[in-house]
Amino acid sequence: MIAGLNPYPAYKDSGVPWLGEVPAHWSLLPNRAMLRRRKILVGERYTDYKLLSLTKAGVIVRDVSTGRGKFSTDMGTSQEVRCGDFVFCLFDVPETPRTVGLSPHEGMITGAYSVFECDDRMLARYLEAFYIAMDDRKLLSPLYSGLRNTIPTSRFLSMKAPVPPRAEQTAIVRFLDHTDRRIQRYIRAKQKLIALLEEQKQALIHQAVTGQVDVRTGQPYPAYKPSGVEWLGDVPAHWQVRRLKWVTRLQRGYDLPADQRVPGPFPVVSSGGFIGTHTESRCAGPGVVMGRYGSTDAVFYVEQDFWPHNTSLFVAHFQGNTEKWCYYLLRSITKADHAGKSAVPGLDRNDLFQIVVPVPPVDEQREVVRTIELATHNLDEAFSAVQRQVALLNEYRTRLIADVVTGKLDVREAAARLPDGEAEPEQFAAAEALIGAADAER
Repeated sequence: MIAGLNPYPAYKDSGVPWLGEVPAHWSLLPNRAMLRRRKILVGERYTDYKLLSLTKAGVIVRDVSTGRGKFSTDMGTSQEVRCGDFVFCLFDVPETPRTVGLSPHEGMITGAYSVFECDDRMLARYLEAFYIAMDDRKLLSPLYSGLRNTIPTSRFLSMKAPVPPRAEQTAIVRFLDHTDRRIQRYIRAKQKLIALLEEQKQALIHQAVTGQVDVRTGQPYPAYKPSGVEWLGDVPAHWQVRRLKWVTRLQRGYDLPADQRVPGPFPVVSSGGFIGTHTESRCAGPGVVMGRYGSTDAVFYVEQDFWPHNTSLFVAHFQGNTEKWCYYLLRSITKADHAGKSAVPGLDRNDLFQIVVPVPPVDEQREVVRTIELATHNLDEAFSAVQRQVALLNEYRTRLIADVVTGKLDVREAAARLPDGEAEPEQFAAAEALIGAADAER
């Protein structure tokens, strides 16, 4: 139970197994009583429309000028979306991050999605929260059927949703909007802290890898020499200065579509990190993987045998250098400066190979690694703690929305007490309590 909120005084059986009981005075209506399917193809006029996409963050505009989206030859089969329309993904695809979104934009979206309109704006806001709660708990999954794993429109329109009276819809939307703003603000503050911790860690790595400080003494080296490279400056006199191709050999990863992965003991590593597992590996660990497209500054160290995805580059040969030192070396290079100039930035190995880097003796490489890990241990602990806090806040938010839109909690009185300004609601203290309890268990 969430502090400050109570159940309704009376309930009734909804007749929907996963939903259970709902408040006695709520209605249960099929979607066809609230939503109408609308499919208007944009045809040859598609360039007049904004390109929309359904994401975890909702329905967003893809900016074709900066490469966040692009028009394709079959764009004419896309359908019109008006502001206030629902966009549903009624097909089961693992890569689809969200099943439903209420569009705040006018534009078009691929014909694979289903567009519905709802005349009642407040009802639409309530239904949006309800279906997002369903989506978060994957409650639409049992409805998929057939070879294409879809939910037929007729079945979707027959589905029933709990519908409170209009005044309660308003109270629920007001309460969730207010509380969500507070939670999102708190999460953004934590994310800024994560970025600062990561920046501090990166500065320590750069200082050690480029020889600004002798990690064995904590003092500058006794003698330096010019590296001949502006970004690098002077390096310790006894270090070598070599092109990256003589330090690590980078190779493109291997194609492995999501529908061909079989869960197993070997991690699959893409440009953004670990994306799953597979029964086979293509590289022996320990290894280093870095982004080839998009996340060009992401570098990952993998202890065990693994499968590097084709969106990444991996170190195929360490040229006699220490694996973990190579990982920190690649982290110290601003690879975006060497990425291609296309809409989706990509790394060209030939350009990377020409980067000049400092190379200490192997025994000193090991000292650099040891010192970095000692120096960043506390930062990593703080980083993990903040990540746990963000996860708890997201968990709290998901649970709160589900409990409110399914009638497990009555928010009418709480919504009536909410200020018109930005004061913190009492219920937000429950999120802080969750974090405190988790920290107490550490």
